[in-house]
Amino acid sequence: MEAQPGTATALDAEPVPYAALDAEPVPHAALDAEPVPHAEPLTDDQLNKQISDVFTDLIKHAHDLGQKIATENGLTGSDAMALFKLETPMTMKELGLKMGCDPSFVTAIADALEKHGLARREPSVKDRRSKNIVLTPEGVSVRERVCDELMAQAPWCATLDTSERRCLLGLMRKMLRSRCGR
Repeated sequence: MEAQPGTATALDAEPVPYAALDAEPVPHAALDAEPVPHAEPLTDDQLNKQISDVFTDLIKHAHDLGQKIATENGLTGSDAMALFKLETPMTMKELGLKMGCDPSFVTAIADALEKHGLARREPSVKDRRSKNIVLTPEGVSVRERVCDELMAQAPWCATLDTSERRCLLGLMRKMLRSRCGR
C-alpha cells in the first residue's frame, strides 16, 4: 500500500533529507550533507524519535514492496519470503527459524509452494525424521526473479552507493548484536 498523496510520513518531515523512499534517488552530493539539518541541535530524545519514525516508515515501505512483488508473481508475502530464504535446501524447522515463524505456519507455506510447483519435500539426509524443503527448477527461476525485482527496487539498493550500504549493514548488525547481548 503506497502512501496517499498529501499524506505526511516521517520521511516527509523537514529535518530528513529524503523526500520519500519511492522518490527519485537523492543526488550523491546531497547525501554527503549533514544528515539531519537543524537550526538548533537536536536533543537525544528528538533524534531518537526521528530515527524511530523513519525506521518505522522504512520497514513499512520494505514490507509493502515485498507484498507488491509477491503479488505480481502470484505469491503471498510469506511464500515470497520463504523463496527468498531458501537459498539451499533446509529443514522446515530451519526455514521457520529464518522466517521467524511457527513451524505449523511453515507447513502451510510448504504446502503452497508445492501446490505451485515451486518446491518439494524430501527426507533430510541428517535426520530422516525431518523433511527438507527443496526448490524445483521452476522455484529457482521464480526465486531469482523475485530477488532480482526486490534488489532493483529496494531503497538501500536504489538510493545508497556501495560504501553507504556497507556502512548501513555494519550499523544494523551492531544494533542486532547489542539487542542479542553479543
